[in-house]
Amino acid sequence: MLVSGALVLFMTPGLAVFYGGMVRAKSTLNMMMMSFSAIGVTTILWVLYAYSLAFGSGGSFFGNLDHVGLAKTINQVVGPEGHQIPVLAFSMFQLTFAIITVALLSGAIADRAKFSAWLLFSGIWVTLVYAPVAHAAFTSDGFLAKTIGSLDFAGGTVVEINSGAAALALALVLGRREGFKRDPMRPHNMPLVLLGAGLLWFGWFGFNAGSALQASSLAATAIINTQIATAAAAMSWLIVERRREGKGTTLGIASGAIAGAVAITPACGYVTPLGALFIGLVGGAVSAWAVTKKFKLNYDDSLDVVGVHGVGGFVGMIGIGLLATKIANSTGADGLFINGSVSQLTKQLEAALLTAAFSFIATWFIAVAIQKTIGFRVDRNTELDGLDTNIHAESAYDINNYTTR
Repeated sequence: MLVSGALVLFMTPGLAVFYGGMVRAKSTLNMMMMSFSAIGVTTILWVLYAYSLAFGSGGSFFGNLDHVGLAKTINQVVGPEGHQIPVLAFSMFQLTFAIITVALLSGAIADRAKFSAWLLFSGIWVTLVYAPVAHAAFTSDGFLAKTIGSLDFAGGTVVEINSGAAALALALVLGRREGFKRDPMRPHNMPLVLLGAGLLWFGWFGFNAGSALQASSLAATAIINTQIATAAAAMSWLIVERRREGKGTTLGIASGAIAGAVAITPACGYVTPLGALFIGLVGGAVSAWAVTKKFKLNYDDSLDVVGVHGVGGFVGMIGIGLLATKIANSTGADGLFINGSVSQLTKQLEAALLTAAFSFIATWFIAVAIQKTIGFRVDRNTELDGLDTNIHAESAYDINNYTTR
């Protein structure tokens, strides 16, 4: 559990590298700062009250305040008899999930968000959106897990659909970048993108296998399924891209890998390796199709959080409803293709849609409130000049000051 938590925390710097390479050079550091600041803001609030809201016992959407300041967690254990882990280890592991979910949102508003507004938004969003969704999906008395009966092994609703829906709301509130659909906005550093994707791929093993909360055959199932789906999606994205544009790209293989990891996240502990292969192939192809729709629908999700994480999360949740089998996990369920019943598929769809609706609406109101008070978007000149020098007084590539001796 300690190693898994460290691996998942490592994913956020990996995301910073991934996102940093995808934006234009003039906003590289700002993009990376948004991910790193998510670590700081989320950790502080997690200690103060967010862990208690998310994982304290209580109602269907919020826990109680028994663990404010991480009270009643030292020398305490959680889990079934014989497989118990320290509560603090569990809290640390779940903290890393919250951190990367916040960081993911920054990709939707690249190149145009005030850093101060981003910090404020991060804190409010963790409190009012992430905590209740985590409680609803990950706790035994949560609305999604108990009332609906949906399955989510490692965060298809909590992390992926939640971030995808919130990203769409943010993109709509902040509006399109200057020059959207007119100016080329290609990634400025593809080696960084590939490196970031590799770091995320590596960290995802902790993300998914660690959600078994023990070193067991279930963790082994989750880790092999993660590898299979991630690799399969990287290939299926390339196939779609080649058919659409005539060439397969490095951005395509990197994005496909992330899409596959996203799609298998909720399902990794409930399906067989062949099921994971199917989910990965479908997840990569569907996400490759979805990311192009922002141009037709005219919304600027800068780094494709909606198309990769939101859509990929839906693929994974639906995949459980179709392919889940008790052979993989005796505490799970049998999907439509296993027992011919639509029961679990209905539950998965209901949970996915409710999560998306709640996250979108709540995020919309938070973003609008910030925009109308302190302002969320930078002014036009700052955006055109680049956020690195204007907001952080730094540049990722200080070429002009390079001297030789």
